[in-house]
Amino acid sequence: MKKDTYILGIETSCDETAAAIVKNGREIVANVVSSQIESHKRFGGVVPEVASRHHVEEITIVIEETLKQAEMTFKDLDAIAVTKGPGLVGSLLIGVNAAKALAFAHNLPLVGVHHIAGHIYANRIVAEMAFPLLSLVVSGGHTELVLMKEHGAFEVIGETRDDAAGEAYDKVARTLNLPYPGGPHIDRMAAEGEVSIDFPRAWLEEGSYDFSFSGLKSAVINTLHNAEQRGDELKPEDIAASFQESVIEVLVVKTMRATKEFDVKQVLLSGGVAANKGLRKVLEEQFATLPEVELIIPPLSLCTDNAAMIAAAGTVLFEQGKRDDFTMNGYPGLDIEQF
Repeated sequence: MKKDTYILGIETSCDETAAAIVKNGREIVANVVSSQIESHKRFGGVVPEVASRHHVEEITIVIEETLKQAEMTFKDLDAIAVTKGPGLVGSLLIGVNAAKALAFAHNLPLVGVHHIAGHIYANRIVAEMAFPLLSLVVSGGHTELVLMKEHGAFEVIGETRDDAAGEAYDKVARTLNLPYPGGPHIDRMAAEGEVSIDFPRAWLEEGSYDFSFSGLKSAVINTLHNAEQRGDELKPEDIAASFQESVIEVLVVKTMRATKEFDVKQVLLSGGVAANKGLRKVLEEQFATLPEVELIIPPLSLCTDNAAMIAAAGTVLFEQGKRDDFTMNGYPGLDIEQF
């Protein structure tokens, strides 16, 4: 019988300090996340230096709590996986150096993981992957369509040319005087409003799978400012609903088109904006018309940054024999295709 594999994952790419232990790449044994949202709220966004300091304070506590919940020691582990990029370089370095120190101290293999690969592999905790597959990655810093023909091989067929979807959500939320992070607030308000404003959709050139949300963000801000100057009152709920419909339509239409063009077996939703209820609902409705394609949407706990996804992706790399040495660094601009 094949021996079970236990991987400790560590994630510190932005403002969550997280550690998790995953069995055989698919079963969560323990998953601990320490969020910094309350610290960054008053600044309206993540302050890199503040994030790094919080990681320093929390990283040891989070790892110890993960081992405690799993009722395991380092002797029970097969390897340590850690996010090595992309992300905030100061934050990345905390996790990378913690992983290197633990790997050295306990003589464990070290596996560096791409953050977006982690988001994609969060879906493997829900269901086994079937290739070829397509992943729609939607987060604060990334909006991409990633094609996978086998484990560990990523081909980006579409990406954002300016603002990522999550970034646009946060900027629109700030204009509406909503607290950070703005995405969940916009999503909640959108459900209460009516689509009464025809905001633009950036389809780009014919056949392109790239995304652009900068123009949409500007259109929303200009609409609000113009209404204010005229003395008109616009319902924030209607602004949210109209904005969200524009974002979701572009995301879903391009995903559906790529699904058919590349004849994939599965479509995976990945990233922090995967928690958006409006997006999840429309994807489920549209893919109900394609019963031959399996749509996988992770639970909310696996959409935002966590370490279980890093351990899941790290398990595949570990089983493929991929290792990092102690010269591994934090790489804020790491390319998933070169990973």
